[in-house]
Amino acid sequence: MKDTLTVFTASKYCNVSSKTIINWVEAGHIKAYKTVGGHRRIKKSDLEAFMLDQGIPIPDQESQGTHKKILVVDDDMIIVESIVQALEEDEFDYEVLSASDGFEAGLQVNHFLPDLLILDIMMPDIKGYDVCKKIKENPKTNHIKIVVLSAYLDDDKFARMKEYGADLCLSKPLPLTQLKDQVAELLELK
Repeated sequence: MKDTLTVFTASKYCNVSSKTIINWVEAGHIKAYKTVGGHRRIKKSDLEAFMLDQGIPIPDQESQGTHKKILVVDDDMIIVESIVQALEEDEFDYEVLSASDGFEAGLQVNHFLPDLLILDIMMPDIKGYDVCKKIKENPKTNHIKIVVLSAYLDDDKFARMKEYGADLCLSKPLPLTQLKDQVAELLELK
């Protein structure tokens, strides 16, 4: 995934706005594809070829640090889209994937190995308590921070979620700025 860039990452790499990158993609100057969630992704090699053609300087490879990885799991695609977009545009340049059901979430947790999981626990095929417990009991995944979202849980149920391994419980609807701040704190970026 290091060779695949989000629009935001590509814009920082070229030192232009995200809208400029989108315009270049839509005009056919840069090859890109869309994820299942509708997010544009650009191969780094395609972006660099375009940059060379246009005389845009390519940044040194000096600070190719590791990006924190976040998995957003919710069956409401509007919520997923909002959270993913907010996190992708954040200053910390997260690598964000999404899943819309429990099966896909399980695959992504094991293959993507996110640093943080944002989980709606009121999905038809997910039992939030079980998900938290399984992640925290597995030595391969117990480092993953878990943010639980729900429109239906009260303080007692939130306390129970924390017993099962949730690091943070938030009620929906939530302000995205609050979520971004909490994510940065959990990942020790603030």
